[in-house]
Amino acid sequence: MEKQRTFQHPNKIGMKDALGYGLGDAANLFVLTYVSSYLKVFYTDVLKVAESKITTLLLISRLWDAINDPMWGAVVAKRRPGKDGKFRPYLKWCAIPLGITSILCFVNFRDFTTSEAVVLALMYASYIGFGMMYTGMNIPYGSLASVVTDDPEGRTLLSTFRSVGAGLGGAIPLLIGPMIIYSVVGTNSQGNPIKAADAGGMMKFGLIMGVLSILFYFFCFASTKERVASEAEPKIDMKQTYLGMFKSKPFVIAAISGILISGQLQFNSLTQYLYKNYFENTDLSIIGTVATYLPMALMIFFTPELVKKYGKKELCTVGTLLSAIASILMFLIVPHCDRLGSAPVVFMVFLFIIGFGYSFVSITNWAVITDVIDYQEYKTGIRSESAVYAVYTFCRKLGQTLADVGGMKLLSSVAGYDGAVHGSAGYVEGVGEGILFVCTVIPAVVYTLVFVLFLVYPLNKSKLKVMYNDLTKARHSLSAAK
Repeated sequence: MEKQRTFQHPNKIGMKDALGYGLGDAANLFVLTYVSSYLKVFYTDVLKVAESKITTLLLISRLWDAINDPMWGAVVAKRRPGKDGKFRPYLKWCAIPLGITSILCFVNFRDFTTSEAVVLALMYASYIGFGMMYTGMNIPYGSLASVVTDDPEGRTLLSTFRSVGAGLGGAIPLLIGPMIIYSVVGTNSQGNPIKAADAGGMMKFGLIMGVLSILFYFFCFASTKERVASEAEPKIDMKQTYLGMFKSKPFVIAAISGILISGQLQFNSLTQYLYKNYFENTDLSIIGTVATYLPMALMIFFTPELVKKYGKKELCTVGTLLSAIASILMFLIVPHCDRLGSAPVVFMVFLFIIGFGYSFVSITNWAVITDVIDYQEYKTGIRSESAVYAVYTFCRKLGQTLADVGGMKLLSSVAGYDGAVHGSAGYVEGVGEGILFVCTVIPAVVYTLVFVLFLVYPLNKSKLKVMYNDLTKARHSLSAAK
């Protein structure tokens, strides 16, 4: 009796594509994590810019993004595919401009001018320029996953390796950065060193991250291939595309969760103030990074099989429930621990538990967005990866802005932090406790909301199976008709 042959998907991918695609997100996160985590410290403690002026900058840059991101989405969507594909060329076109603008964000403009207006103008130009180039890179990079393969297992592999790349790109600035960007400025009451942001160190590390990102983008370009054909003559009705998105329950939930998740990741940058002005130990940021990323590094090996068995929605629901419970307990327990004794240890334990629960979301997030793109095609017949990624990118930026603006407001109004006064001061009673409150209450709220969203997210394992079976049949019928 002839053995039944195992079905081999025609667009199955291997490790080369997966690794190359993952290193693309490492490139993304080298610059994004450094800018997101340390630029506020650079503005407040090095440039000595008032919190109100920083929040205005952030708000204006996001107003521009409301125009810039959909514009990039339309440009990418309407571009004809060339010899390198439709999305891959942006990896080489935008790599160098993005790297340069990320470096410019950390130039100490006060070395060149005493004019406050000129300093602010240069801050606006460098930060908005960075945001524009990051969008110009991230929309085609995100869209690329859907044309590298249409094999569901291959897309889970891409999402998994994207998470690996994101972990690498996010961890290096947070692990190595503090060793370079902070310098000793004095000692506290116990004789331990007090560190503050160093302008030269911040610029040096910015240069390292910018150059590495450029190199990794080019490696991503060389290692990936577009296997799923894009339309030779794209005919995109952007109005219908966007209307279809906002009528899609999966997309709306994904967009809102994107705002919250991205906002929380951005809000985590305030822990730099917590380590510096409450625990008086900036080296804790290294331990905190390990506690946050180690669970994801461990779960990378198990999540693809768990997704096959249980489903993405199901894993994310359980994971975010765990993160929500841990963040609430952190808010309740840490303030009652000894500030320089047990509190740092307890804080790190809760970070690890939160990171473990969130790892399922982090690893499967981009596969979920691909499901959302396919769901829109399934329901409306309209497929536009770049338009979906443009809106989702804007939602993530919106979350980052809400975290930045809200975080800076809370830092000044609740904690009473002033960079000109407290930048090199270490722990100050009242201010330190205020920073701790801000850094624990917001995660408790956000992770609880994200859990609720995944609870009502409709694309469970069984529905996705039906959807992909129907889509495969429809695509084959359309291909045969042509």
